Amino acid sequence: MKLFTTALLSVALPIAIAVPTQAEDPAQVEQLLTTNACYGCDLSGANLSQAHIIGADLRQADLTNANLTEANLEGADLEGANLRGAILADAFLTNASFRNANLTNVNLTEAKLYFVDVAGATLDNLDITRAEIVGTPISVGGSYDQ
Repeated sequence: MKLFTTALLSVALPIAIAVPTQAEDPAQVEQLLTTNACYGCDLSGANLSQAHIIGADLRQADLTNANLTEANLEGADLEGANLRGAILADAFLTNASFRNANLTNVNLTEAKLYFVDVAGATLDNLDITRAEIVGTPISVGGSYDQ
């Protein structure tokens, strides 16, 4: 009498699951848009294009990869905020504060930066193509010798 052994093979197949790419907290986006304040909020990936958030309190907020195209941030306080990879193309930033903020890889194409406070901010790899920069210590290359 012969005994036969049958091996059961289990094969794990990868299953694709759709995961939304939007990372921000919708309640915090709503808070910003209704109260004009969102200290320390998670707004990463938020679509705030054309938002009028004049004088908003966005200190310590996470705006990583947020879309702020054509947003009006006049007088907004973004001290210590993380804007890595954010899009601020054609945004209006008069008298805004980016003191100690992370502006790495930020797109400021055609943005209006008038008297913006960038003291202590990380300004690596900015795109300032056709941006209007007045009274704001952001420039392209070189050095200034007196």
